[in-house]
Amino acid sequence: MSFVLVDDTRLALARDSLAGLSVGDALGGRHFVPGHGVAPWGTSLPDALWQWSDDTEMACSVLAVLARHGAIERDELAAAFAAHYDPARRYGAGAVELLELIRAGTPWPVAAAAAFDGQGSYGNGAAMRVAPLGAYFGDSPARAAAQAAASAEVTHAHPEGIAAAVAVAVAAALAARARLSGDRPEPERFLAAAAAPLDSAGEVYRGIRRAITLGDRTSAEVADELGNGSRVSAQDTVPFALWVAARYLDDYPAAVRACVEAGGDVDTTAAIVGGVVAAYAGLGGAGGVPADWLAAREPLPAWLP
Repeated sequence: MSFVLVDDTRLALARDSLAGLSVGDALGGRHFVPGHGVAPWGTSLPDALWQWSDDTEMACSVLAVLARHGAIERDELAAAFAAHYDPARRYGAGAVELLELIRAGTPWPVAAAAAFDGQGSYGNGAAMRVAPLGAYFGDSPARAAAQAAASAEVTHAHPEGIAAAVAVAVAAALAARARLSGDRPEPERFLAAAAAPLDSAGEVYRGIRRAITLGDRTSAEVADELGNGSRVSAQDTVPFALWVAARYLDDYPAAVRACVEAGGDVDTTAAIVGGVVAAYAGLGGAGGVPADWLAAREPLPAWLP
């Protein structure tokens, strides 16, 4: 089905994705205990207020730039990341160094290329913030891929970091497209389409292709095969997250629970998964983001349009 979205629909899809991303981030963060692994999923939810992390803060900047321009303006996105950066939001050490450089006036291409002794970052940061962008371009997965790459390049110069963002954005675009068409894709087809724009020699691509073969295993078993973000790399995070999203595309609570049960970088995997699944399932209803979860999440920043 071919169609073109009007701006209001684009923003509505992106905002649903951001809601799913931020709730996943905040609830996942409540289950992650630094130095002690993951707190088990209990019979009741953690007490409010669930605070979100850098995953959500950066995703808000991505959406703000899209709302103003309808596309990623990289200079403006870099400035937004630097302006809104709050170290209390659990930014990684590499992101802290890069954003401090940008704040001090270093051009973002120089700062991004210099990261990690000149190899650029292949961390999961570009992927964790990009699902709302993918939902925004639900009428064009190809445009979602191109815009995701542009958004990633501001902080991630390594090809794997960029590839991970592309895969997540394409997955979110496919999810939004499926929501509008009423055609829920089979997990294997969904994963294959998310991997299709990537370099077949890359590790992220190979991980997603491996995810296609893993079928209906538990999330913990899949994490043993693909990783669960514990190394904070794109390669160790995105194949697993997209497997969860593909399996639980119509069941947001089950998707987030699967991330918690797998352990690792739970706030990031739940943010990626939550952003993709909410692009399809929306808010409320049988499989969407539960209203009480959304109410328990810390409000999004006042500067978000």
